[in-house]
Amino acid sequence: MDFWSRLIAGTSLDKSAANTTHLPEKRLARFKKEYSELLQEWRNASNLANDYEAAEDIRCSIQDLTNFLSDESRRPLPHPCIAFAASKQIYIPIGKIATTSYNEGIIREAVALYATLIDSEEEDFVENETFSKSLMNLLVRITGANSIRLCSDTEVEVVELSFNITTKIRLDPEILPAWFTAREHEESEGGQDAHEKFTGKTHKEDFPLFYLLIDYIHHEGRIGDFARTGLLYIIEAASNSVALEQWIVESDLATLMATGLGALYSQLSRKLVIDHPSDELPPILALSDYQHPITNYEIVSSSSPDFQAHMETFLSHLVFWQDVLNHCKSVEVKSTLLEHFQVIFLQQLLYPSLLESSDVDGGSSVAVLTYLRRILEALDHPDMIHLILHYLLALPDTTPAPTGSRASVSAARKRKSMDLATMMQGFQVEDATTPALFNLVDLIQGSLRSTSEQTISVTLQLVSVILRRHHRYAVTTLLWTSQIFSDGSLRTIGAHDLEMEFLLGLAGRIGGEDNFDEVYDNHVKDCMGILESHPCSITLVAPKSAGGTTKFAGSLASIPGAPRDIRSHTLRPEDPMLKTLLGILASFFTNSIETNLSLTGVIVDLASCGFMRIDGWLLPNPTEYVYGEDEAEAEDPYFMCLGDPIDVQERAQIRELKRARRTPKWDENKIPVLLKQLKKLVDQVSAYRAEIPRFDELLQQRREAFQAATSATSTPIPIRQAPPPRSSFESSSRSVSPPRISALDSLAQRIFPELSTPSRSHSPRGRRSQERSSGGGLSGGYGLSTPTTSRAVVPPPQFPMGLETPSRGSSRAFSPSPLRDAETTLRKHGVTASQAAAFAAVDQSILARKVGLPDFKGEINPIPFPNLRPGDNGNGKEESNVVAEDGSLQGEVEGNVEGGVEEEKKVSVNHVLTNVIVLQEFLLEVAALVQVRAGLFGEVRYV
Repeated sequence: MDFWSRLIAGTSLDKSAANTTHLPEKRLARFKKEYSELLQEWRNASNLANDYEAAEDIRCSIQDLTNFLSDESRRPLPHPCIAFAASKQIYIPIGKIATTSYNEGIIREAVALYATLIDSEEEDFVENETFSKSLMNLLVRITGANSIRLCSDTEVEVVELSFNITTKIRLDPEILPAWFTAREHEESEGGQDAHEKFTGKTHKEDFPLFYLLIDYIHHEGRIGDFARTGLLYIIEAASNSVALEQWIVESDLATLMATGLGALYSQLSRKLVIDHPSDELPPILALSDYQHPITNYEIVSSSSPDFQAHMETFLSHLVFWQDVLNHCKSVEVKSTLLEHFQVIFLQQLLYPSLLESSDVDGGSSVAVLTYLRRILEALDHPDMIHLILHYLLALPDTTPAPTGSRASVSAARKRKSMDLATMMQGFQVEDATTPALFNLVDLIQGSLRSTSEQTISVTLQLVSVILRRHHRYAVTTLLWTSQIFSDGSLRTIGAHDLEMEFLLGLAGRIGGEDNFDEVYDNHVKDCMGILESHPCSITLVAPKSAGGTTKFAGSLASIPGAPRDIRSHTLRPEDPMLKTLLGILASFFTNSIETNLSLTGVIVDLASCGFMRIDGWLLPNPTEYVYGEDEAEAEDPYFMCLGDPIDVQERAQIRELKRARRTPKWDENKIPVLLKQLKKLVDQVSAYRAEIPRFDELLQQRREAFQAATSATSTPIPIRQAPPPRSSFESSSRSVSPPRISALDSLAQRIFPELSTPSRSHSPRGRRSQERSSGGGLSGGYGLSTPTTSRAVVPPPQFPMGLETPSRGSSRAFSPSPLRDAETTLRKHGVTASQAAAFAAVDQSILARKVGLPDFKGEINPIPFPNLRPGDNGNGKEESNVVAEDGSLQGEVEGNVEGGVEEEKKVSVNHVLTNVIVLQEFLLEVAALVQVRAGLFGEVRYV
């Protein structure tokens, strides 16, 4: 019966084994026996590195001891094995066995035994100095240069054990003295030179746990995460210990962190080109003249996996710097870290790389400007941002305020600063250039005048980051601004309506067929998010406190000399940055797509600050409004004062309302240059429309190609049911039609077969992809050649089919319906498959033609259709204009080139169409920005 009852219960017949594990006395006896056997095997083994059997027996014995301790810690009290381990200090011989064995299996089991003792939280192992010395001796020996090479799993366990110790120090600062001891080193330091004292070689025995973690902070994965987090906990504990704070200031923590960051920066490629993988090329670049840049062993592509890995490693260490400063509550430690960051990284590495960059050597300017942009994007700590921009922009220095109260720590920091200055004297060059002679503003201005499109693009992206994230540093450096000391005169609602009508009218002249209510509504919501999240505008939109002011802690740098407040200001007309942007904008249609996306981003970011008044440089100045004589209401002042006081007040209010609704007249000489340039670009679109055959049809196909690419890779934005009305961008006969993806795919694949399966729809710099590259923002249409009835496929004149060709009139009618399904329309009009193929060939030949910027001085010669009928050459006059292989016209043009006229830059019609869509999106975005600013910042008055 005893056998069957035990079989059903699932227990063993061996009563002694069960009693051994459950009874504390027998468990302790087995533990002592196992420990004695371990010591006996160790004494009998002569060389564990060569005796594999003895090493395996010792490893198994340590593992059994660890299992006993781990099992007992989960059982109810008493715990005699853990008490025996504490009283007999069994960890000391086990640590010696592990350090002398040179066997990774034994080392790993010893580390596990120490971790089990710490996790038991009994007998005060963590507070025991003997335990801490034994453990740190083991960890230092097995991770030192003379030890065996540990595998990654063992290293992770070692660093995780160190991290667990720092966690307990963080929770209970009273156990810190067991792991850290501040000793006097004055006698021993007398025989050392300045470099040895600077690197902190005499302090490692004071806090070995600290240096163990420092050795692993540059690693990736779990081991690096454990090391960095553990080091953060130790630095955070320095606020509770003056001795530890002084020790960290005098240690080489700041030196190791700064030199490590510099080493990672030096690993980045000196020359770089911005590129995208062929299978992930954004459609907005694929539908242009984009070409993959040339790379070699010296010039690295930004899409290279190796480069991206090095960049992520560098940025992760930079973020670790930021985390250290955020967790550090000691002002002295913070100041020491920032001082080393400036002297070692900024002055010795970052600034010289900016100074030595050039476009001539094939991409060094692109590299350093990209690195600086990524640094400014990754950092949020105000002190680090201040150090970088203050030094690179050559802002004036100020004398730091004395710290005062803590003399010993301040003296230690002073000694450390002197050691740093002494060490840096060996690296100084007599004629070294400083930012006072050549700063970041000079580099940006020079790069924007470069002949390299990539240099201009990455420079604009850097300017955009500075304006968007650190606008207060750009007010007196990058930009020439005038401070506005009073509220000044606000725009009237009548002037605002005129400005909105002008901007939306420019977008409407470009043409398109789509639901522009949804498109514009998306731009408004996007601009609302941009303005509300701007660091300068947050004080304007945040709710006020009871005292009428709102302060945001941590948003300003704590270093003296940092910009404190930003006040209302505006751009001066002679601002060099504005003139440079206008120069780039003048060649908008021949610029690269990336340059135009970066350019429009800079202009939007320039107008996104709530303290930046857009009157005068983006919109007309309200002080210069001119009204017509018919709108000047002459009223008798005597009559206005008659009657009841309430009626008098009401009449005065009505008069002010009417005055505010008056529409001013724009003087051509007082319109901002930026608006004139935008109008000129739209005029150039009209010139292209007259010059390029089937311009409206090709432009609409381009929009739908972007829409098809977006539909294949992302979820389309739902159409809003009740969009708000707008002034001059509406049509009462307009109807909204749902998108037809099949027709779009058909057209996109027919015209651009290489994009039959698009992979990405976002823009190269990731700026509002659905607005820039596709989706609701890139499809739409107005047009000169758009009929007011259902739009049909218009064949080229070489293929007359009896279809009525819409005439180009002076008025622009908005098409009430989008493009019909291509196959259905062709079948409806009796177009055969061969004729459809001929249509596609004509479109391809038009898209491949090379065109330059329109010349308004002379008559524009339209591009002739290619003669696709063999044998029909026509007369001799037509043969004088021959189409070259690149699609450009030969004949008279060649004569001009031979006569010494410099050949202008030309791009394909395919490239121009994409830039036209980017321009229309930019106009809509500017209009939305003006409208949102008017409501959010109260820039429009109604009375």
